[in-house]
Amino acid sequence: MRPFLILQLRENDAAADGEFEAFLKYGGLSRNENVRIRMERDVLPAVDLDDYSGVLVGGGPWNVSDAPEKKETRQQEAEAWLTELLQRIVGQDVPFLGACYGLGALSIALGAPVSKERFGEAVGGITVEVTADGVDDPLLAGLPQTFRAFVGHKEACQSLPEGAAWLAKSSTCPVQMYRVGKNVYAAQFHPELDAEGLCMRTDVYRHAGYFPPEEADAIKALARQEKITEPMKILRAFVQRYRN
Repeated sequence: MRPFLILQLRENDAAADGEFEAFLKYGGLSRNENVRIRMERDVLPAVDLDDYSGVLVGGGPWNVSDAPEKKETRQQEAEAWLTELLQRIVGQDVPFLGACYGLGALSIALGAPVSKERFGEAVGGITVEVTADGVDDPLLAGLPQTFRAFVGHKEACQSLPEGAAWLAKSSTCPVQMYRVGKNVYAAQFHPELDAEGLCMRTDVYRHAGYFPPEEADAIKALARQEKITEPMKILRAFVQRYRN
């Protein structure tokens, strides 16, 4: 059985490990079914996509739309490496699921506009609506027409990549999920994130500009009132569909 490649970019170890464990837990992945690369610090290897069942990219504090002079050298190097990888993934229609930053990175690789101009969303729960194309998609099959999910992002894809299938939207950010080809997916919301995970990230990123620091406790209290269950089914469906 080929492993899944999990790519991360969180410099904080607690946030990175929490995200990684959530991918395993909600994806139904065992520890010997993945290869983990932390792009912010690890050696960025040559990747043979034939070695993997699929590729997952998580979120983090980087913004793909920032001007090059605002990015540290490591971010620039990692994003160049990732863009080349994503272009090969799209060209070969390799199973891929990008979350939050993963959507932005894929969108940029596809030539779609990503910016902080519109559609950024505050940290917390939102209502996601499945589109007509989404209803027929195998990863969203059986999900309700609307469901709650956690978000928190400064930048957003301003319009769909050319030829992409629009799978989900929200009132605050139209491009919540799309598919390119048959197997390449991206979601602006987090399919791996539960309430405790959001609370942990709220503490980690309290001073990262997502919200006024004094609002952190209120954000965590609201998160614990949410019943977030449907996004994880998308992650599980991705793993089950492409595990081989």
